[in-house]
Amino acid sequence: MNIALIGYGKMGKAIEEVAVSQGHQIVLKIDLDNAADFNQENIAKADVAIEFTGPHSAKQNVLKCLELGIPVVCGSTGWLADWQEVADACATKNGTLLYASNFSIGVNLFFELNSYLAKLMLPHTDYAVSMKEIHHTQKKDAPSGTAITLAEQIMEVLPNKKQWVNHVSSNPEELSILSERIDPAPGTHTITYHSVIDDIEITHTAHTRKGFASGAVLAAEFLPGKKGIYTMQQVLGL
Repeated sequence: MNIALIGYGKMGKAIEEVAVSQGHQIVLKIDLDNAADFNQENIAKADVAIEFTGPHSAKQNVLKCLELGIPVVCGSTGWLADWQEVADACATKNGTLLYASNFSIGVNLFFELNSYLAKLMLPHTDYAVSMKEIHHTQKKDAPSGTAITLAEQIMEVLPNKKQWVNHVSSNPEELSILSERIDPAPGTHTITYHSVIDDIEITHTAHTRKGFASGAVLAAEFLPGKKGIYTMQQVLGL
């Protein structure tokens, strides 16, 4: 499979390493220094694009992939306020998009565990839920996209939680997310249910970026020949 990398930072390089080790070809690498190479002629060499940039460029990059007719895997977070515009463009262009806040297979299993635990905790109102996430200092968005996904899963189940906030809160309608930025942490997410009697915690800790990169390549392998919008849950059959 021929892959275009839109964004060639630490994640782009990790994806390249995994993809090449699995026999794929990287036919295009787009970064700030060669943005002009992101065009129809060059993108046509690829079967799929993998986009990992940042919250300020992701939407335009995904829209451009859809405009150029290339299936795109997007792992950038912090831009979902514009999701509907991108979803509409995907439908209009008959395009192909797979977005995930986290491509790690372990994290996606953790998502399932998080939803299940929230359902178990629903009748036990003496437990207060909160979250904590740790990432490296170069991560631009806080809370992380993964943390937001986890928070939204909890809020879907627990009716008293109306919104998440990125600070400690005593408001029972707010789900508190604490964000810490510590190098070289690739990513840790913890959900805690606290009561005066005991605590229940689940934690996912990433040791390297390889898990994210492997999942992104798996998602790219899933897309060719498909149309529409997909998730990692579909890739993994969850």
